[in-house]
Amino acid sequence: MILPGQEVRVTNSDDTYYNFTGYVQRVSDGKAAVLFEGGNWDKLVTFRLSELEEIK
Repeated sequence: MILPGQEVRVTNSDDTYYNFTGYVQRVSDGKAAVLFEGGNWDKLVTFRLSELEEIK
């Protein structure tokens, strides 16, 4: 189960963010908003829960 605050990896190989890791900000309606941070930029992107895997 993916919950806010967890670190996740994008598993959809057709997506621009494939294999990127980020932190879940919110979850609703089968989708999760994931925050990617890196250097000078932050990006919040929405994914279906099936496109994400939890990093333990």
